[in-house]
Amino acid sequence: MTDPEDDLTPEVPLPIFQISQKVKRYQLYDIKAVTWLRRTQNILGVLIGGLPQSPQQNVFLGLPLELQPEEVRYLVETGIAYIVDDLKNHESTLRSVPRQLEKHKEILRKEGMAAARAFEKQKQQKTKEVLQRLSVRQPTPDVEIATNGDDSLFDTRLSRNTTRKAPNLVPYFSTPTTSYPPFPAPPQHSPPLLPDVSCSSYALFNHLHSKGYFLSPGLRFGCQFSVYPGDPLRFHSHFLATSADWDEELELLDVVGGGRLGTGVKKGWLIGGVEKGPLNEDAKHESDTECMESGEKETAGEKVRTFCIEWGGM
Repeated sequence: MTDPEDDLTPEVPLPIFQISQKVKRYQLYDIKAVTWLRRTQNILGVLIGGLPQSPQQNVFLGLPLELQPEEVRYLVETGIAYIVDDLKNHESTLRSVPRQLEKHKEILRKEGMAAARAFEKQKQQKTKEVLQRLSVRQPTPDVEIATNGDDSLFDTRLSRNTTRKAPNLVPYFSTPTTSYPPFPAPPQHSPPLLPDVSCSSYALFNHLHSKGYFLSPGLRFGCQFSVYPGDPLRFHSHFLATSADWDEELELLDVVGGGRLGTGVKKGWLIGGVEKGPLNEDAKHESDTECMESGEKETAGEKVRTFCIEWGGM
């Protein structure tokens, strides 16, 4: 017996599509991947697509899912996903369309025919149930045609049993939500592509994520991340997180404003970064580019310190 969870688990590693060359944005189009990442990896992202049945509203959105650069980097470094250049991938795969398209059309036709049969079977079952309920409520006695003793052509009893012709099924048309099939899965780049993120923001993200928190973009609260103790569908966020370098100077008004803002929305304003100790004093002046290219896990939890500031009032 197959486990229902297997039908909801995508193939790993997942392709994440980089859809822009200048301002790099990363998106997922597979609903299995979106739900699996949220359920097992605490990865939220932001849905940015419209709903076909309600295209003129922007309250409830659908696929694709746009991921934060920190989320993408975490998934790539852990081997869960890899980045695909959308433009280059389409240019290469579109050349193989004539060979793949006919095969994919046949698959869609078979799936559509199976859906049509299932719908027809369900409709017949509902009709049968309705007739059974009517026969129970109003039992119909057998009706005979009265004659004057002569043999009649209508000497058989009337009944509800009727014969129906087999329906002429037409396959349903379905629109695939992913590009493969018909295209093969995009190849992985070697060495793997990594998104451009600052050391401080990725360090804070990795630290909080390792503690089991869910992190979503914090633009609405004027911070980098909104930090949730569980799935945002069940919990409110507890912290408004902002990253900073260990030796970065902070304006006092920024600290006061962040603390007041967090307290005003019943959250804590959290600031954190990678602690610089005497053993890695030389790393103070390391640039963000060098940090991104090194791929070092200096974002481990024991090297990151966080501070929560709340406005107490006077």
